[in-house]
Amino acid sequence: MPAAAETPILRAMWSEPYLETCCRSALHRLILCGAAGRPEGLKDQPCLERMAGMGLVVRDAAGRYRATAAGV
Repeated sequence: MPAAAETPILRAMWSEPYLETCCRSALHRLILCGAAGRPEGLKDQPCLERMAGMGLVVRDAAGRYRATAAGV
């Protein structure tokens, strides 16, 4: 019997990106901030950086994080 990650269906599911609970909370706070965005240096910065790598968040020239269309 093949390992779970070796079956085609589970391999696709296993590689799907997902958000940890902390990142979901960070994204929610970011959306609540609206156009002002969130500054860098807060406790949720690691999550914001992780989501920026996923394309859900972008960091502007002023260093503030804003949600992208994919993150909303």
